[in-house]
Amino acid sequence: MDEKIDIESGKAISSPLRIFLVEDSAAVRDFIIENVAGIENVLFAGCSDNERDALEKLRHETCDVLILDIELKQGNGMSLLRNLSRSSMQPQILKIIFSDHTNGIYRRIGEQYGVQYFFDKTTDFLRLRALLEQLGAAARVV
Repeated sequence: MDEKIDIESGKAISSPLRIFLVEDSAAVRDFIIENVAGIENVLFAGCSDNERDALEKLRHETCDVLILDIELKQGNGMSLLRNLSRSSMQPQILKIIFSDHTNGIYRRIGEQYGVQYFFDKTTDFLRLRALLEQLGAAARVV
């Protein structure tokens, strides 16, 4: 996020929280984008439906939050996390898994690659949205 100064208040203001989404289901992807679009100070920096495309886009797009599914039609979220951790690409990014597979081995591997939040697609969308609202509000005024 880039910092700016509000002339009236003199407070530092950061640019919107930028989210990159990796989700292969068009219906789920559209649902997330549509529902998150209304959150103040949050915007989508990009999205991808497969691992290779996500890596390429993340080389060129700056984002603050990465939301990813584990199972993709091409590649997978864990491999994407591994590749990101091996590179110096966006080390500060907040990583969130939003998947049907959020427990056990996936959680342990995700934590090794810096995943901080795990949300189940079937039950946790409102929790994901609440987190993004908090992050957007926190980013608004520094």
